[in-house]
Amino acid sequence: MTADMINAAFYRGDRTFAVEKTPKTAPQPGEVPIRIAYCGICGTDMHVYHGNMDARVGHNRIVGHEMSGIVAADAEGFAAGQKVVVRPLDHCGDCPACNAGNQHICHNLKFLGLDTDGAMQEIWSVPAHTLHRLPDDMRMDHAALIEPVAVACHDVRLSGLRPGEDVVVIGGGPIGVLVAMVARDTGGKVVISEVNPHRLAIAQKMGFDTINPAETDLKTAIEQRTGGKGAEVVFEVSGTQPGVDAMTQVAATRGRIVMVAIHAQKPQIDLFQFFWRELQLVGVRVYEPEDYEKAIAIIAAGGVDADTFITDISPLSDIQAAFEALDSSPTAMKSLIKVGEDA
Repeated sequence: MTADMINAAFYRGDRTFAVEKTPKTAPQPGEVPIRIAYCGICGTDMHVYHGNMDARVGHNRIVGHEMSGIVAADAEGFAAGQKVVVRPLDHCGDCPACNAGNQHICHNLKFLGLDTDGAMQEIWSVPAHTLHRLPDDMRMDHAALIEPVAVACHDVRLSGLRPGEDVVVIGGGPIGVLVAMVARDTGGKVVISEVNPHRLAIAQKMGFDTINPAETDLKTAIEQRTGGKGAEVVFEVSGTQPGVDAMTQVAATRGRIVMVAIHAQKPQIDLFQFFWRELQLVGVRVYEPEDYEKAIAIIAAGGVDADTFITDISPLSDIQAAFEALDSSPTAMKSLIKVGEDA
């Protein structure tokens, strides 16, 4: 392979990825070239794999955004060799959301790795404003968790969680567990509700109190744990109707319910409980720069059990097998792709 060619994994439709040599693209003005170390497979990538986003991504897209990497050449104030992560949001700068200071939910937002090519390639050039510097001693596999941890930081920050408050996380998948970790790091007393016994085992290994609502009445169990009052903060991360039913049942008077999950169909919500107990419903989406900095600090301090959370690592050449394995695995939490040879 010549210096002008790199390896990249292209989504080709029909649950298929092809690892091919492709020309290395020169950074455009305002961009920085990044040599990718690791890239995680997230739920959105799985939606792409299943063909649910073909209209958006097409059949010639390099996906991936949960990444870590090293600046490949001096550019835009970044020095070659600097460890970085990408906050994969490119805003327009001139819409009502951007003008109000909410660039992360820009009306014309481009999500890097979906609307543009992403990190499942050896060299990825990105806008300089999306980069965050990492500590020199941070492990690059751990750094690939910063993007999903930033999601959790945003969720917990917008919940207004205060130390000592009771928290219920409904859904113990990857994001649910990370929300639980950040909530615990913030001082919350956290319970995870999950029906998958494998996920429950992982959560318990991480030291969390868990409830399986298929075996135990969740409302009763939470009332017993909280002296009858319920949880001040509830995160709905399951994306299911039973989860939505549970979120109003376990919330305390004036509790805050945070809608984290993306629901495939409009759920039915018990609005009477919002009136009766003066509940609040908070919508959360992606992250802001301060959430990335918080995520970096939490991982650097060991606030996330990264070694337990990362359940497998595959080389870029095995990306097809990695997606297939993750699609059928009841135990995987976070699968990483090792993109760079020297990662």
